[in-house]
Amino acid sequence: MPVPTMPPSISAFQAAYIGIEVLIALVSVPGNVLVIWAVKVNQALRDATFCFIVSLAVADVAVGALVIPLAILINIGPQTYFHTCLMVACPVLILTQSSILALLAIAVDRYLRVKIPLRYKTVVTPRRAAVAIAGCWILSFVVGLTPMFGWNNLNAVERAWAANGSVGEPVIKCEFEKVISMEYMVYFNFFVWVLPPLLLMVLIYLEVFYLIRKQLNKKVSASSGDPQKYYGKELKIAKSLALILFLFALSWLPLHIFNCITLFCPSCHKPTILIYIAIFLTHGNSAMNPIVYAFRIQKFRVTFLKIWNNHFRCQPAPAVDEDPPEERPDD
Repeated sequence: MPVPTMPPSISAFQAAYIGIEVLIALVSVPGNVLVIWAVKVNQALRDATFCFIVSLAVADVAVGALVIPLAILINIGPQTYFHTCLMVACPVLILTQSSILALLAIAVDRYLRVKIPLRYKTVVTPRRAAVAIAGCWILSFVVGLTPMFGWNNLNAVERAWAANGSVGEPVIKCEFEKVISMEYMVYFNFFVWVLPPLLLMVLIYLEVFYLIRKQLNKKVSASSGDPQKYYGKELKIAKSLALILFLFALSWLPLHIFNCITLFCPSCHKPTILIYIAIFLTHGNSAMNPIVYAFRIQKFRVTFLKIWNNHFRCQPAPAVDEDPPEERPDD
C-alpha cells in the first residue's frame, strides 16, 4: 500500500501564497486574542453582545492558528489517505459556520436591545447567552462535520482507485475539492447554512435601524434625554456590527460563487488568480474584525490601549479610562 508522502519542493507561486497566508495569520491571531483579552479585563464589555463577539473572535483565532496552516498544507498537496485529507478540510467548514451563527446571535441581540429595551436584561440573561453560544458551536460542528458522516467524494475516489488496480483506502493528492462534495458545499452549506442566515441578518439590521431612527426622530422633550442617548449609542454600535456583517459577506460570497460555478458549470474556466484572491478574502476576514472594533467602538479602543500601556510599553504611560461615558460621540 502506498505511504503518504510530501512533494519534494514548492514553487515560487506557492511560496508567495504561503507568505501571504502567514502574514494574515500573524495579524489575525494576536488581534483576536486582544479582543478576548479586552472583554476579560473590562467589566463594561461583559454584556451578551460582547460575549457573542468573543465567540466570533475564538473562531477567528482558530482560523489563523489552525485553518491557515491546514490550508497551506493542502496547497502544498501532500499525498494522504482520503479520510486524513477529509479531516484536514473540515475545520474551515466548522469555523465558518460558527462565525455565521455568532453574527446572527449578535444581530438578534441588538434587535432585542432596541425592541424591548426595558425588558432586555430579563430576557437576555448571562445563562441564556451562554446556552446560545454553546448551541451555535454544537450546530457548527454538526454542519461542518457532515462530510465526515458520508456526504463526500469517497465513492468517486474509490472507483478511480480500483480502476487503477489498487486496493485498500485510497491515497490521493490532498485537495479540498477532491474530498468535499460540491453538492454539499452548494446545496447544503451555502443554500441552507450561509445564504439564508446572511439574508436574515440584513433584514434584522434594517429593522434595527428603522426602530432606532423612529425613536430618534421623536420630538425631544425635557424628559427624553436618556432615551435619546440610549438610542444614539445603539445606532453607533449597530452601524459597527453591520459593518462586520458586510465585511463577512464581502469576504465569503466570492468563494461560494466559485463553488456554484464548479457545480453548475464544470466546463467554465475559473481564473486561478481570482480563486486565490477569494481564498485570501475568506482568511483575511478573520483579521478585519479587531481593526473594526478598534476604530469604531470606543470601549474596545480604550481597552486595547490600556492593555498596550500596561503590558507592552517599556515605560510608564498615563492611565486610560477603560469605561468611557455612554454619551461620548464615538462610543
